[in-house]
Amino acid sequence: MRMKVVVVAMLLCPVAVFSQSQTVRIHAARVLDGTGKVLTNATIVIDGSKITSIGSGTAADATYDVGQLTVLPGMIDVHAHIGWHFDKEGRYAARRGAPAEEILYSAENAYVTLMAGFTTIQSPGQANDVELRDAIARGILPGPRILTSIRQLNENSGTADEIREKVRQLKKDGADVLKIFASASIRDGGKQTMSDDQLKAACGEAKAQGLRTMVHAHSPESIRASVNAGCDQIEHGVFADDATLKLMADKGVYFDPNVGVVLQNYLRNKAKYLGIGNYNE
Repeated sequence: MRMKVVVVAMLLCPVAVFSQSQTVRIHAARVLDGTGKVLTNATIVIDGSKITSIGSGTAADATYDVGQLTVLPGMIDVHAHIGWHFDKEGRYAARRGAPAEEILYSAENAYVTLMAGFTTIQSPGQANDVELRDAIARGILPGPRILTSIRQLNENSGTADEIREKVRQLKKDGADVLKIFASASIRDGGKQTMSDDQLKAACGEAKAQGLRTMVHAHSPESIRASVNAGCDQIEHGVFADDATLKLMADKGVYFDPNVGVVLQNYLRNKAKYLGIGNYNE
């Protein structure tokens, strides 16, 4: 059976949709409460920007009655490049445009992302993420909460000591998470590129600074090195084998394979990528 769904997106994001003193009641035929329960004929009560209760209620008492729709909490996308886009010719914009153009594309993507039901995203970084994140948090622009790495670290980021200093600088610059490239792109074979010592320096200093780490790693070797370095989350992991996945599980490392986004997106939009950089057949 197919069901129509509405996501409580605007209610869970920092945008000031309602005044802080206003109480709003939303009544729906079904509500997924985020704890595993499906409530029927339920009412969600929002005071200002906070959901304060979910329980029984009648449509007559509701500010909004969404009828037979199903309401669920806002979703989280843990790997979203909010500024990446196709240009006016419909091609992947591999090179950055003018600053005004870039921030406008980012703002457009933020709005579309929120309307799709995502109320939090983790962006593995570009410089204008900070301004976009802060504008959304102020209630100026509609968009999801943004957790950004601002920049990335890779094999060219320097010695272990230089990497530690760069992690400290990212913390000062307002990064929410640290993005690390431990391997080459899937389009270049995915081999390990950062040394074990570089990875230990990056993830060790990140922990000391209270920053989580997300690591681009495709090969089993790069994944194992990242896990053993104390990193928190593996991105992509296309060539992960059973032994590597078990090591991740044993160490409590999260796995974000980007299912439905990377390879499927490339194939669906093939004509928009082919011939740009290392995007080939």
